[in-house]
Amino acid sequence: MKVIEARKLTKVYGRGEGRVEALAGVSLDVEPGEWVSVVGPSGSGKSTLMNLLGLLDRPTSGSYVLDGREVSGLKGGDLARARRELIGFVFQSYNLLPRQSARKNVELPLIYAGTRGTERRKRALEALEQVGLSDRAGHRPPELSGGQKQRVAIARALVSRPAMLLADEPTGNLDTKSGDDILDLFGELNVAGVTLIVVTHDPEVARRGDRVVDIRDGRVFADERSRGVEVGE
Repeated sequence: MKVIEARKLTKVYGRGEGRVEALAGVSLDVEPGEWVSVVGPSGSGKSTLMNLLGLLDRPTSGSYVLDGREVSGLKGGDLARARRELIGFVFQSYNLLPRQSARKNVELPLIYAGTRGTERRKRALEALEQVGLSDRAGHRPPELSGGQKQRVAIARALVSRPAMLLADEPTGNLDTKSGDDILDLFGELNVAGVTLIVVTHDPEVARRGDRVVDIRDGRVFADERSRGVEVGE
């Protein structure tokens, strides 16, 4: 069973003369354990595609099956539940609560899911260990480096055991060394079976994946294995 089966996804904003087709019939399959890099110039539609794949927005038309579930037509609580259960998000800006410890930040998705306290703590500590940060469980974000904050964010994304991780410019706020460390961690997680969708403008980041999907003018311009592929704006 594929993690993602998207068929002819479109997204239209506005009407009449103000009508904009941000996505124009994109189809995409992602197998379990793949690392897919999504690239494209500004205005290409890659952010719109990310929002649809992440269930942050709904397509105007098309079908989206995520981990065996048709999700393109979900609304309200069903949409929020599918997003919480199936997708782990990693953002450029970390989105951590500054007054909460690393462990409590990682627990947040489990709180929303109604997981009991003892189980929340256990799984949060396991996730922090998975990203090599178990010794910082009690530290708050202001006490952590940028790379450590992103590791906490990745642990938070992993703690719900989602079908895939969706990362939006995950190294954008990091120095080169910290960025490389995060990409190495992604590589380790990927080898362990985690499915990754990474949206990036950085060719070096894109090449780390198994495939590079290039979005231009709302369409898939290219979808190729990353080895030997030239990646650019």
